[in-house]
Amino acid sequence: MSSRQLEIACDESGFTGTNMLDPGHELITHAGVQLDQETAAEYAALIRTRFHRYSATEYKAGQLLRNRIAVEWLLGTLNGRATVHLTDKTYFTVTRLVDLLIGDPTYTAGTSLALDLRPVARTLHRAGPVVFGTTRWRAFLDTFVEMMRHKRYRLIDGPWVAHFLQTLDGMRSERLDPLMQPLRDARPQLFRVLTELQDDRSPVPPPLEPLIPALFETARLWTADGSSITILHDEQSALTQHRVTRVGALLRTVSQNPEPLRGLTMLDSRTDPRIQLADLLAGTARYLATAELRNRADPRLTALLRPYLAPTSLWSDQASWQRLTGDLVFR
Repeated sequence: MSSRQLEIACDESGFTGTNMLDPGHELITHAGVQLDQETAAEYAALIRTRFHRYSATEYKAGQLLRNRIAVEWLLGTLNGRATVHLTDKTYFTVTRLVDLLIGDPTYTAGTSLALDLRPVARTLHRAGPVVFGTTRWRAFLDTFVEMMRHKRYRLIDGPWVAHFLQTLDGMRSERLDPLMQPLRDARPQLFRVLTELQDDRSPVPPPLEPLIPALFETARLWTADGSSITILHDEQSALTQHRVTRVGALLRTVSQNPEPLRGLTMLDSRTDPRIQLADLLAGTARYLATAELRNRADPRLTALLRPYLAPTSLWSDQASWQRLTGDLVFR
């Protein structure tokens, strides 16, 4: 068993709060970079001086992406020292709908440790727009998001719960009813979950927060060999101490190390070069993965991104997944 203790600098790209169905931001990416501060500072300074002539403090992915040579340099330089987890946000929304209504809505749900209901979610995600039409399916998902995004909407007798249930009841088709009917029958569990979510320390994680399972998957990759890690993360209000503790407890169930996650420290990306590099990688990965999802990618850049991608990324489109990873297996 490895006894290494690592510091992993993390950042995300594509975060839009609880607006999970923004068509302009289909993905959220979470990057983890393992570099010492001195090396990271050298890399960040090199990027600013070699590839750009301004932005003295922080160089952002949008700037980097205007320079292909810079993108190739970044992906070539960080290879073997970084990971990227991808999340399709609409698909994530469907997985949460399924997990919360008919699954076991714990911190395990939504991660690669709980895959029993993933085929159900994948089928609904793919077939829902075909069977009901894209507009109607998106409107249905909107009712779920609105019900879950604010605590006051989650009151069992509130209008947003009634709206969701009414919309769900109307989503009927012979083809998908074997999957939709269990959701319609799940009112007791839905009411229980909504009640539990009133407490910030609930055993049920926030339903519209993809950063939490992404953080778990990133940490799991870096601790798979028995290493223990401290995560240095760009400031994120979603990562409360209670939630980080839950992620750490979940890691202990699958790790060779009794203390795989030794802590999480929030840092400002404007002043820490390690976080800056994680931010650049996350933004670059989101741009390139989105291009693959939209079938307009650059094969060379995709090939450079491939070694970074977490096999446990939350993805449902088989053709783009194969182009991104060379793998046909979904988790």
